[in-house]
Amino acid sequence: MKTLQDLDLHNKTILVRVDYNVPISSGKITNDLRIRASLPTINYLLEKGAKQIYLISHLGRPEGKPVKEFSLAPAVKTLKKLLPNQTVDFLELPSNNNASKHSDARIVLLENLRFDPGEEDNSTEFAKKIVNMTNAELFVQDGFAVLHRTHASTEAIAKILPSCIGLLVENELKNLTKVIKNPNHPALLVIGGAKITDKSPLIAKLSSKFDHIVVGGKIAADGYESNDSKIYVAEDFDETSEGKKLDIGPVSTAKIAGLITDAKTILWNGLLGYAEDPTYATSSTIVAELIGEKTDATTIVCGGDTTGFVENLMEKHQNLKYSLISTGGGASLEFILGNKLPGLEAIKHTSL
Repeated sequence: MKTLQDLDLHNKTILVRVDYNVPISSGKITNDLRIRASLPTINYLLEKGAKQIYLISHLGRPEGKPVKEFSLAPAVKTLKKLLPNQTVDFLELPSNNNASKHSDARIVLLENLRFDPGEEDNSTEFAKKIVNMTNAELFVQDGFAVLHRTHASTEAIAKILPSCIGLLVENELKNLTKVIKNPNHPALLVIGGAKITDKSPLIAKLSSKFDHIVVGGKIAADGYESNDSKIYVAEDFDETSEGKKLDIGPVSTAKIAGLITDAKTILWNGLLGYAEDPTYATSSTIVAELIGEKTDATTIVCGGDTTGFVENLMEKHQNLKYSLISTGGGASLEFILGNKLPGLEAIKHTSL
């Protein structure tokens, strides 16, 4: 896989696909961890003498048209705070109705790619508009969360420009590959969430590599069963007055805590209770804290709901550390399962 180290970056205009799909409330970003995750690649490009850096991303699901609440404009304010010594600008997407504008800023963020239907249509025409507007000479794919999508910013642009992966994607691939191919033992897989159809392939894929597998969440509450001795299914639950099982109970949580203490590799995917309600976030919070306090293990958190929960917890408890909080969501699961990711395949076949 081609990386930043394979490119001559000096005095080049570089197009970087980042993942700024961040939570925004009343026009303000409520959690900027994904923006901060892009800084290693941006700073590397600056240090290597890049002339200009154009950042492109999506936000939410605006369905191919401009929607004010999904504008990436708030991200510019965050970038200016995080990069105080750099000039940062914001430009609208190129279209048939407006002339392509230019900016002399060192770093330029373009508006939400999904404001144009060409992004999700994997339109070569839209990709060319982006390239022509920015005068980009190189493309860096650093949006791991969208690598499983066949979109203009994951595939079409990579077929137009010499391309490589950024530091964030490189780090994701390195950590996930180590866990699924050669984990340190004892290795623990913690599975939660609501749909067993989504989790069964993951359990099947990793059962031969992991020593212990824990199943919680709605999957366990709905009666998941296994004859595999290495699989522990939550056995007690925190229930509502109507009998709904919305969190795993103290016996199950204590069992998981013991496995976490002994583990040298931990992969966690899926919340263990209905954590949207703080009343039923107890087990997920305990597990997140125990994993985040481990210093003697490789610890990886993946899956959108799980990573979001952990990121919010880290805002309150800054002592928590993880080897990787995967930004991938569906992409990380596809990679773990061994499925090809269109965004990576496009980079593999690029010529430098």
